Amino acid sequence: MTENNKFPIVHLINAPENPLKTIYLACRTCYSAQYPHEIWEKDVEPEKMLKLVRKVLQSGHHSTIEHCQYTFTISGVTRACTHQLVRHRHMSFSQKSQRYVTEQGQFEYITPPTIKTPELKQEYDGLMEQIAKFYDRMIEQGIPAEDARFVLPNATTSSLVTSLNLREMIHLANLRLCVNAQHEIRKLTKKMCGLIIEKEPWLAEYLVIKCDKQGYCDEIKSCGRFPQQVK
Repeated sequence: MTENNKFPIVHLINAPENPLKTIYLACRTCYSAQYPHEIWEKDVEPEKMLKLVRKVLQSGHHSTIEHCQYTFTISGVTRACTHQLVRHRHMSFSQKSQRYVTEQGQFEYITPPTIKTPELKQEYDGLMEQIAKFYDRMIEQGIPAEDARFVLPNATTSSLVTSLNLREMIHLANLRLCVNAQHEIRKLTKKMCGLIIEKEPWLAEYLVIKCDKQGYCDEIKSCGRFPQQVK
């Protein structure tokens, strides 16, 4: 079992070398008669680049940030979490296969933090042990892993490599940092954002909950942080 204070394990393994200048280049190319390589070769102060980038993004010209790609390794997340993550259409995934990787003994699983009472926790752990034993029995009886996995719960952990561009990363942050998002994917998204901001502090103003940008809440159920939009 993975301890709740350890998951998810997230590493940023690939990031653009100069995302600000890359986005600046994309912005300037749209409004310049110069060749893109000529714009790229010029030395421009970061403040000047950031001023233009902010202006273009405020205008809604978000295709300019799609040129920046990030790749993460993620471990210690549940299948419940990855099922939510794959709903983001503009992300690429390579995930540990339950068809080709056979669990050995007690599979790794996550206990939701909402399970607090010792009695319920014990019952939960007992159920996971029963499932693991039955899974092992199926494998011993010659059931292929791709069929034995039918009994594995959403609590089972998984590992994956995922890539996404900055536009989708911002979209992920806007939706999944909200308190209405499930706690696990919220924690995962926060770690992903933190790793990017550590490299590029200027992105902190964009990797936020959508209400921080909008100034209002458009969720059906509001936490009260911002006034709800009247529909």
